[in-house]
Order: sequence, then C-alpha cells, then structure tokens
Amino acid sequence: MEPAPFEPPRWLANPHLQSILPSWGPRRALVARRAAGLLAASRDVIVDCGDGVRLLGHHAPQPGGARELVLLIHGWEGSSESQYMLSVASCLHARGFEVFRLNLRDHGPSHHLNEELFHSCRIAEVVGAVRSVQSLYPGRALSLVGYSLGGNFALRVAVRTRAAGIRLRQVIAVCPVLDPVHTLASLEEGLWIYRQYFVLKWRKSLRKKRGAWPHVYVLDDLLNSRDLTNLTEQLVLKYTEFPDLATYLNGYAIVGEALAGLDVPSRIITALDDPIIPAADLARLAPSPALKISAQAHGGHCGFLDALGGPSWADREILRLLSSPGASA
Repeated sequence: MEPAPFEPPRWLANPHLQSILPSWGPRRALVARRAAGLLAASRDVIVDCGDGVRLLGHHAPQPGGARELVLLIHGWEGSSESQYMLSVASCLHARGFEVFRLNLRDHGPSHHLNEELFHSCRIAEVVGAVRSVQSLYPGRALSLVGYSLGGNFALRVAVRTRAAGIRLRQVIAVCPVLDPVHTLASLEEGLWIYRQYFVLKWRKSLRKKRGAWPHVYVLDDLLNSRDLTNLTEQLVLKYTEFPDLATYLNGYAIVGEALAGLDVPSRIITALDDPIIPAADLARLAPSPALKISAQAHGGHCGFLDALGGPSWADREILRLLSSPGASA
C-alpha cells in the first residue's frame, strides 16, 4: 500500500527551501536534541573493507538486542553526523532498530585511515564494508538506506550482493545520483549556492587529506579552484586511473543497464523538483521487478520537510517501509 504523497505547506514547497533548510541552524539544534539517545548509544567502529581499506562507522545497538539492523550511507561531502542521517537514525533507533552510520572514505573524521583519495567509483570498498558489518552483527536482517551519492552507492551494492555473499532485506535510496554527468551540469548551471557549498566543502576535505598525508598530497594548485568541473577533472586525471572526466562520471552512473541485475527489493524516494538530480533520468533506469520508484512532486534534494521541527516525511516513510512485514520495499 502506497502512503499519502508528500504535500508540504505552500510556504515550504519551494525546492530550494526544501534542499537548504535541513541544514538550517535551528533545525540542526532540534535534530541534535532528538538524536541524543542515539548518539549516547553509538560506538565508533573501524570497518575492515578488504585490501587494506578501513572505513569509520558508528554502531548504535539496542539494549536487549534487535532483529533488524539498518546501515545508513550519507551523500557526497556529508558524513555520519549529517542532519538527515541523525534525523532518520534517531527515528529508527527509537523504534527498536539497530543502526550503523557509515562514513565513506575521506568523510567525517576519517581522512587519516586510507592514503588514496576518495572518489565515487570506489564501490568495492563499500561492498566490503557492508559485508563486514553483516559479519560483525550476525543474526540480524540487514537493510541499506542511502542519501544522494550514498543512495547511488546503496543501489550499486544491491546489484553486487549475490557475488559478494551479502544478504540484504531491502534497500532505500533517497534522491540518489542517477547520471553524474547531468548532476554535475545541474550543480554548475543551477543556483550558485549549491556549487559554492560543494566547492567549499570539498576544498576543506582536501586540506584535511593534505594534513593527514603531507608527504603524499600538495594540492596547492587545486585548493583555490572555484570551478567544480575543473576541480573534479584535475583530481581525476592526477589521482585516479581514469583517462578522462567522462569515463570517471560514467563509471558510477546507475542509468542504462547498471541496475538490470537488481534482485534485492529496492525503493527510490525522489522529488520531481530536485534541483540537483534531474528527474528526467528516472526514465533511463533499467526496469526491474525488484525496483519501485516513489517520485513526489515536491521535496527538493533530500528535503521532504513538512515542518521545521520533527522527523521529515522521508524519515517517516523509511520507518514505514522498514517496519512493514516481508522484504518488499
């Protein structure tokens, strides 16, 4: 049964408000208050992903144990402490789920763990992280929830579960990156605040990487860049095996046949007015009986706020899907 569609009050319907307000200071304080119990219960875990790669996560168990574990993956330049992560994690934990918040490489306080830089095609280590988390906490049904780039990773992990020996109950991807070429164009050509936000966040992250590995990274020629495309291209050419920017971007796209082998019950929650992820790319996803798409008219990018305080509509919908009997998303 499908829920009532997301219908924000008129004053909250603007997609840019929906995209920006989740990080707004007063809401940040409200989310932190709701997440106090989750944070008190959380313990740092260094996850062995194989091939010498280590990622940082935070595990929040239930006092009497739990049958369900939800692994959350943040978006690009977010972290396990991002407001949308804490908001949904606190909702789930309060309802009896164990929660594991994973930091991707070079996100959160983890720049020192691995010498090589993060890039979005590092799917093998995320698959390895999910497999490791499942082995660390056996006997629990495991689901993945990802946001933006994290949703993209979650769906790519789902395609690889059988080969990796991972058992997933379901996957939920909120506003996942579909075609990175189009997302990069949206960031460059859309409202300036998004481009500036990601450039500043990325430059800050690169400075942390340089500080952790000063003998490896100089980066002085890149840290003054204000052009997201140029910065991406220069890092790809200098620090990855990809011959050009287009090859790299296509390497983590999930349009075309990328999800054709999907057999884990999966759900995409997205907004048709997302200013970062063009909704037209939804039609380019490979059809699969395992994949359902919940496309809302409003919601912006990972927003879905119908009030300034309290859980978002997406938080409540994720809780509903994970609480439903059976494995169907």
